Amino acid sequence: MKVGVLTGGGDCPGLNAVIRSVVRKGVQEYGFEFAGLRDGWLGALQDRVVPLGVPEVRGILPRGGTILGSSRTNPFKHEDGVRRIQDTLAAHGIEALVAIGGEDTLGAAAELSRRGIPIVGVPKTIDNDVPGTDYTFGFDTAVGIATEAIDRLHTTAESHMRTLVVEVMGRHSGWIALHAGVAGGANVILIPERPFDIDQVCAWVKRRFEFHYAPIVVTAEGAVPKEGQMVLKDRSLDEYGHVRLSGIGDWLAREISQRTGTDARTTVLGHVQRGGTPSAFDRWLATRFGLHAADAVKDGAFGTMVALSGTRIVRVPIPDADTKTKMVDPSLYDEFGVFFG
Repeated sequence: MKVGVLTGGGDCPGLNAVIRSVVRKGVQEYGFEFAGLRDGWLGALQDRVVPLGVPEVRGILPRGGTILGSSRTNPFKHEDGVRRIQDTLAAHGIEALVAIGGEDTLGAAAELSRRGIPIVGVPKTIDNDVPGTDYTFGFDTAVGIATEAIDRLHTTAESHMRTLVVEVMGRHSGWIALHAGVAGGANVILIPERPFDIDQVCAWVKRRFEFHYAPIVVTAEGAVPKEGQMVLKDRSLDEYGHVRLSGIGDWLAREISQRTGTDARTTVLGHVQRGGTPSAFDRWLATRFGLHAADAVKDGAFGTMVALSGTRIVRVPIPDADTKTKMVDPSLYDEFGVFFG
């Protein structure tokens, strides 16, 4: 059997570990051949296929990003998208696909699977918001990067006695903000699941200054004030209809300065959270996902996604575009309220 592999959506530490793992097991255990589709669904649409064997995956375990490239291409936004993908697979003798991606890539994979293309999904996203799996690879690395940044910002905040607002990724879910904020000792953590009261935020900031300490505010990019006005630098959309978020950190810093009469600055971590070498945990999880994805292809378990449940790797249906994003449980967020202010 010849198997295609693609990586879609934002780049993520651990992608190469999955590619390496699925190829190694598929070749050595099952005698599969592999081909890589360049730049996610775009390569499938444009017939951009490259060789992918054991020599191509040697040495890539610790590398960040993806050797196959990626894009946020939605095949259903392109004319004859399904037919073009089918033609690409047929032209190269590809009988099955392993699609590695987040909610959008997997949503497209679910629909393509329903239309007869044999696909096994592998969940990835630094946001940890793909439903059906306890954790996604890339998340642990992103949390580690954000935590280190918060640790470093404590000292400069205290040296100047100013509030530092740290904006981290998290469009619809606050997993990175919550984990990194708690690990980094933040005094305020704001997440998309819980609209915040700017007056309460400023009260927490003032209380911190009363103790002669400088506050650290960690906010997910998708956090919104109770008034419900999303803060954006622009309103351009990607092919999945998502607004390109950014701006809540700057807005918070301005509001805090004006309302408290103290200095506040913003640090936007942005794409640095997605870059660089994956953590040990992400290499371990991505490797296990790749091994089990190869097994799923061998078993003909198409339309399924490998997922982490406790310490076990299981198979669940590939979540489609209508499946609800995995959110932070309100009770989990409330556990850490004692540290606010």
